[in-house]
Amino acid sequence: MLRSPHDREIVALALPALGALAAEPLYLLVDTAIVGHLGTRELAALALAASVLGVVTALCNFLAYGTTAQVARLSGAGEGDRAREIAAQAFWLSLGLGLLVALAVIALADPLVALLGGEGETADLAARYLRLSAIGLPAALLALGGQGFLRGVADLRTPLVILGVANLVNAILEVVLVYGLDTGLDGSALGTVVAQAGMGVAFAVLLLRGGGPGVSRRPRPDLLRPLLRMGGDIVVRTAALLGAFVLASAVVARAGEPSLAAHQIAFQLFVFLALTLDALAIAGQVLVGRRLGARDAAGAAAVGRRLVVLSAALGVAVALLLLAGRSLIPQAFTGDDAVLERAGALWPLFALLLPLGAVTFAFDGILIGAGDTRFLAGAMVLALLAFAPVALLALHRGWGVVGVWAGLNWLIVVRAASTGWRFRSGRWAVVGAR
Repeated sequence: MLRSPHDREIVALALPALGALAAEPLYLLVDTAIVGHLGTRELAALALAASVLGVVTALCNFLAYGTTAQVARLSGAGEGDRAREIAAQAFWLSLGLGLLVALAVIALADPLVALLGGEGETADLAARYLRLSAIGLPAALLALGGQGFLRGVADLRTPLVILGVANLVNAILEVVLVYGLDTGLDGSALGTVVAQAGMGVAFAVLLLRGGGPGVSRRPRPDLLRPLLRMGGDIVVRTAALLGAFVLASAVVARAGEPSLAAHQIAFQLFVFLALTLDALAIAGQVLVGRRLGARDAAGAAAVGRRLVVLSAALGVAVALLLLAGRSLIPQAFTGDDAVLERAGALWPLFALLLPLGAVTFAFDGILIGAGDTRFLAGAMVLALLAFAPVALLALHRGWGVVGVWAGLNWLIVVRAASTGWRFRSGRWAVVGAR
């Protein structure tokens, strides 16, 4: 039941944000379903390539978050033309970075696949898929910048429509290319590239259109610098988070295949559930930024407090569902008794991660909306440094997957404590357009 005056506004933004957030995993799900029928080698190649593309996309998420924070603040301050100028800078930054990243992935495809353990024909297929998929990276990064701008002006329905259409086009093209024209793994990659190209054009138009006659759409270093500063902070934050996940997987891998399989089940479920929780955080980015832009620090704090309450409630609800399904949910993924035993052992720690994780995501959204990204980067590095000794101790003492998930809970505790302290301090609530 909605009891706060902020609830309706939060939910109205969070629901379409959730749909847009689900679009990227849906791309991979469609690719996996189609490629899976080609053979085990093709599916393994897709898994290797998708790992690289996933890291690239995650590290470039700052294009959305940094743009949202600045545009929301300017929109709240009533400076629509300047917000449009930020949108144009997001276009140039997304396009330029997309081209550089695409060239890097094409040039480094073979060593990247080898770094992930790819060998033989599987590695060759994965590298080829990477090179073809890299063609779509500029468009994919334009989509991130476009989503950031539209979120900033509180329009979360348009990105949902564009991403929904792109996913539908992707699915149709892949079926036609892979099965109809028998193009194999190449067809899967090219179908996604074409869908991404259409999506990128749509977002590019939205980034460059509108505004008064004095609105500049040329690259401007003075406007790009704030985006790059926030982007650098968010890249550090994301890299530290990815580093923690990689370390966790590396430690669990040495505990045996049943432990690694159980960890994969829980981790992929956590990533899926985090989409729901992150939708609330995106609503927080928009609402906090707009209120600070309007010089309403008290309103921003009130929205932040309510966001934390809603996120905590949702996190508790999800945790209770996980605990209730402790014996049933893992069976949907495996029938191996050894894997089920390890999943049962880590499950309470997995469930415990959700309530505090939800609160942490809420604090992240509030601080990103306020542009307080430098603190967020430091907080995530601190959490990684706190987690690493626990993970290494789990390896040394043979605590296995249970020790690693205890360490992940500790990582979230450190993140929640640091970001929660920052929120309570009020130092993030700097008002006015910036």
